[in-house]
Amino acid sequence: MVAVSRSGSSGLSIRRPPGMNHNKPLTRIDQHLFDQVALEAQQIPRLRLNHNFHQESDLVQRFLNVLQPGSYVRPHRHRREQPGGGFECFLVLQGSIGLLLFDRDGQVIGMEELGAAGPTRGIELAGDQFHSLVALSSDSVLFELKQGPYLPSADKDFLKGFPLEGTAEARQQERHWRELFSGTDAA
Repeated sequence: MVAVSRSGSSGLSIRRPPGMNHNKPLTRIDQHLFDQVALEAQQIPRLRLNHNFHQESDLVQRFLNVLQPGSYVRPHRHRREQPGGGFECFLVLQGSIGLLLFDRDGQVIGMEELGAAGPTRGIELAGDQFHSLVALSSDSVLFELKQGPYLPSADKDFLKGFPLEGTAEARQQERHWRELFSGTDAA
């Protein structure tokens, strides 16, 4: 049995296997893990779930982020005090993800489709860059890497003017972003 918990005030869904030992010499990242986390992500309202390999206090955050179509990621950026510290690295291990980049006024200034089958499988995003993600296929699995420690109250700086998660407006916004990648009506 795996516990899904809320972390801090962020409301972030995090998967933590019971008795997880961060001192063990090996952690498998395999299809079984992808399938387990994807099934759990399908069953929660956010339609996405993190599986952390790090402790919140670790200096490097490393985790799987599993997204289902319909999961709304509010545009945000990561800021850190250290130069170069707000970067975020994404590598798609299964499925496909749309990455949207925004200017400070909320206009889309760039789009990248990332997919496990390529041609672009991952990116490193510079710090202080507003962005969002949309799942372009079911059970999409990202490996993410960024600077820690994880501080829920300071991890994300949200871009103003976008709806909060869990609202009808957020669902409509996510569908619109998916349409940008498909060129058709995303249901």
